[in-house]
Amino acid sequence: TRKLRHENLHPTMVQLLEMCKDVTEGMAYLESKQYIHRDLAARNCLVDSNGTVKVTDFGLSRYVLDDEYTSSVGSKFPVRWSPPEVLLYCKFSSKSDIWAYGVLMWEVYTLGRLPYERLNNTEIVDQVSRGLRLYRPQLANEKVYSIMTSCWQEKADERPTFQELSLSIQDLLYELQ
Repeated sequence: TRKLRHENLHPTMVQLLEMCKDVTEGMAYLESKQYIHRDLAARNCLVDSNGTVKVTDFGLSRYVLDDEYTSSVGSKFPVRWSPPEVLLYCKFSSKSDIWAYGVLMWEVYTLGRLPYERLNNTEIVDQVSRGLRLYRPQLANEKVYSIMTSCWQEKADERPTFQELSLSIQDLLYELQ
């Protein structure tokens, strides 16, 4: 997030999309190994000296056999990055990581703003459960925003996989170059 906010830094569309691509590739690997991250957010990504983004902080991650994990009541989780099934039922899956990835993309394209910045956690649970989604950032064109919104489908099984997201982002990068 700090790198995005750095003064005098005006990232190009290609650079922003490359950041998102790096995260999808890392998450596609985790997805293929049946791991759920459960705390995917810009704050948990590191950027190396080449500008490559690496997913970090696996403190909440879980290995799952059936792609689902229900945490105990009272467990802490990142509300601003969570889909309705987590907010309401504490049900995590690779598809809840997909939702969080859409929020991470939003963070990238707002250069590090806080998602739902004017709402508290209770309001977020209420509003997201009723269908509220994050607005289109100024730096995101319609194609980029449609990738974000595909991550925020109400029904988890209607969200893409990280493999599919990776291909969508590759296609967009190809168009930009």
